[in-house]
Formats: sequence, structure tokens, C-alpha cells
Amino acid sequence: MQQENHAPRFAVEERSEAHARIAILALSGQLDAHTAPEFERFLETVVRDEGKHQLVLDFNGLEYISSAGLGVLMGLIEEVRAAGGDMKLASLPDKIYHVLDLLGFPMVFQIFSTVPEAEAAFGGS
Repeated sequence: MQQENHAPRFAVEERSEAHARIAILALSGQLDAHTAPEFERFLETVVRDEGKHQLVLDFNGLEYISSAGLGVLMGLIEEVRAAGGDMKLASLPDKIYHVLDLLGFPMVFQIFSTVPEAEAAFGGS
């Protein structure tokens, strides 16, 4: 009997240089209850271990986000801001933007059309 693998595909990758002031994190696939712990561990490593507090999350490759994935964002935003940083969202597919908009995320997070716009919003050099 051949077993099919129906595990959700999810990946997050840092696309900025190691010592860059702003960490650009590209999300792809499906961020749900099964993959949210992986995403949370990745973000915690970037924020706590690497000390990066200016984050741009590139949602361009994300196909789906559940409440568990949204919870990861909400769980770390206060910590990031307490450290003087922020988390900005960029390149959201329409269906994901619609979900975030319905839940009031634009009141909490700045959302940008492109990654360079989100980077520029941090100011400085």
C-alpha cells in the first residue's frame, strides 16, 4: 500500500544578508496549525537568537494562512516592538489580505504592496 503524504507544504526563508539591518522573511505554501510551530521557532530564532527586530514578511508565495499562523504573528509583535523594532507585511495575495483585513490586522500591522516599500518604511540606512 502506497502512503500519500498530505502534509501541508510550508517554507520560510530569510532573504536578507546576514548582517542586514532589516530581515526579509519570505513565506510560501500553507501556514496552518501543522506548520505554525515551525514558523514560530524560525521567528523566535531571528528575533531572540539573532537579535533582529526590523522584520519584513514577504507573503507573495503564501497560499493559505490559518488562525494558528496569525497567532504566531500576534504572539511576537509585542516582543519585537518592545525591543524597538517592528514587523511589516508585504506582497499579500488578495485572498490572504482579505482575511487579514476582516480580522483587523491592518490596525496592528503596516501592510505594503511590495517588499521595497516595506523596507523603506523603516527609514534610515
